[in-house]
Amino acid sequence: MSWSFEDRSLYLCTPLRDDLVGFVTACVLGGVDVVQLRAKDAPDHVVLDAARALVACCADLGVPFIVNDRPDLAAKVGADGVHVGQDDVDVARCRELLGPEAVVGLSTHESDDLARAHGEPLTYLSAGPVVATPTKPGRRGTGDGYVAEALAVADVPVFVTGGVAPWTVPRLASIGVRHFVVVRHLTEAPDPRSAARALADAIAAAAQGPRGD
Repeated sequence: MSWSFEDRSLYLCTPLRDDLVGFVTACVLGGVDVVQLRAKDAPDHVVLDAARALVACCADLGVPFIVNDRPDLAAKVGADGVHVGQDDVDVARCRELLGPEAVVGLSTHESDDLARAHGEPLTYLSAGPVVATPTKPGRRGTGDGYVAEALAVADVPVFVTGGVAPWTVPRLASIGVRHFVVVRHLTEAPDPRSAARALADAIAAAAQGPRGD
């Protein structure tokens, strides 16, 4: 299936967890519309088992499922695509492995990354993290200025990462952000469905802009 990301706004990046399928289901029912499995240090067989479960889960829920870093594993389980970083398999090779309709996303963190990404066969790119986050140890925050630059020059949807929560969405939306990646606000939530709904509502409200009296 070929997925458009223009109208997708809330992208969950989840680690492995014991309740993975139930957690992802709750998040999607709350408003998540893209799911990525990010398990960088896990053995291949563990990632494959989890990915197979999420392929079926996300297909039933009608949302795209992405594997982090590994286009070979994404192809093996029939995932909808892959997300890679600057030091991972290059975009062209991802396309060779997964085909023209697959989702291919790319992380960017600075202007040079954007320049290299221009014209690549990407579905979307991510920009950030806007603020430093434990999910990206050792990487400083890019700040809002880089996000604005990415939005200005990218020719595909830009998903912003780092500190996404209902109270940060309005500020990000004010500089043009319409696509958001979330990790901890959902993975640490006692009620993931309600947390996802609060995020989705904040994104929808921000997209409508300020209301007059």
